[in-house]
Amino acid sequence: MHTQLSTDVVLFFEIHQPRRVRPDLHRVFPRLPREDEIFYDELNNAIFTRVVEKCYARATEIIAEASREVPVKVTFSISGLALEQFKKHAPGVLETLRQLASSGVAEFTAQTYYHSLAWFIDRDEFREQVEQQVEAVKELLGYRPWAVENTEFIYNNDIACFLHSMGFRTILTEGVDWVLGWRSPNYVYRAYNCDARVLVRNYRLSDDVGFRFGDRRWDQWPLTADKYAAWLEATPGDVIFIAMDYETFGEHHWPESGIHHFLKWLFREVAKRPRLRLSTVSEAAWRHPPRDIYDVPPWASISWADDRTLSAWLGNEMQRNAFALLTWLYPYAKALGGEALRLWRLLSTSDHFYYQATKTGPMGEVHSYFSPYTTAYKAHDVYIHALTSLVMYISKSWSREAAWRLVFNDERCFHSGGVRICSLKQLEEIDEEFKKRHREELSQWLSLFMAPA
Repeated sequence: MHTQLSTDVVLFFEIHQPRRVRPDLHRVFPRLPREDEIFYDELNNAIFTRVVEKCYARATEIIAEASREVPVKVTFSISGLALEQFKKHAPGVLETLRQLASSGVAEFTAQTYYHSLAWFIDRDEFREQVEQQVEAVKELLGYRPWAVENTEFIYNNDIACFLHSMGFRTILTEGVDWVLGWRSPNYVYRAYNCDARVLVRNYRLSDDVGFRFGDRRWDQWPLTADKYAAWLEATPGDVIFIAMDYETFGEHHWPESGIHHFLKWLFREVAKRPRLRLSTVSEAAWRHPPRDIYDVPPWASISWADDRTLSAWLGNEMQRNAFALLTWLYPYAKALGGEALRLWRLLSTSDHFYYQATKTGPMGEVHSYFSPYTTAYKAHDVYIHALTSLVMYISKSWSREAAWRLVFNDERCFHSGGVRICSLKQLEEIDEEFKKRHREELSQWLSLFMAPA
């Protein structure tokens, strides 16, 4: 018989700040805009500075203070773009985070550097973005991540096993009702077809803090630390995975709401309860045996946003068309590398598609809260202008050398007679007889190696 000795409480905080696109970018055309003309960095810097003051600095100091009084363990996931902004605008907060890592209080996980949708475009690009973020965490925080999430907890079986093949032992995602079925999110699971441990978010308990804390219409308002800790204590299972945006603590819920007071006392209230133990994601995932398989087929990917699907980013025709254009441009940006690839990666950030959602009701309100644009249609127009800037940059920089580096990974590869050709280098290796038989088709196909216009 299994005896419940303790339950691991995992507090996971997501930190990401995008490079938002300037809303009046169209005024620059037909001249090729500079990077500072594409991205609205006056607004980006102002938002980051505000969030540092209201959330990042104070919440991080609260964690550090609590760790000197009671056992504290937390986990952070910080995008590469956010790390860039910390380094530039808030090195003091970065140093406090580094101290939390060195003292064993905080674990830091991997994710995509650009908080992007790269998985659905190119697997090698996805790998490179994750590896780039890992290197940034190692350099700036002195920590090597062994746990990982895909952007916004986007997950399926292929993603899990791909990340496991990269050396990650623990994968983080959403506890989705239709995946779990009768099962509880409060246990460790194993990925389908590989030996990665999977922690799934308890979204009800997470959203009690993330969304409902400041809602005076909620029948549980006000939510106090002792009440919440009592809920955790009464929750059965091995692991309670609580995950939310770090901006919850001062930005989404302002300091006047009492959210900092709640965070301060939560650690102490959990410490009072012998059944509860604060743990990092890796500690919790490997302290308990997996109870079952978490099976999410690739055609039914999940996330922690909206209705737990991909609809927050790819739910309407505008979003899908914009994503298709981004995907189309990737091989050209990759062939050029340098600034072209950096610009493409900045435009792969998931937020750009999130702003283009046309949802209504509570979901629509959340999208509007985060968007710097007046409507989803304005966000789409702004993003298409940014992609046009990328097209102009590629066209201006294109060269014969770039054409030789160009490799397609989609329907643009040449197919005929059982032969698949995706680059000029592969074409060079094809026998002359094949080239003669398909001269006309190959001539048309070679036009793809000119710069897009």
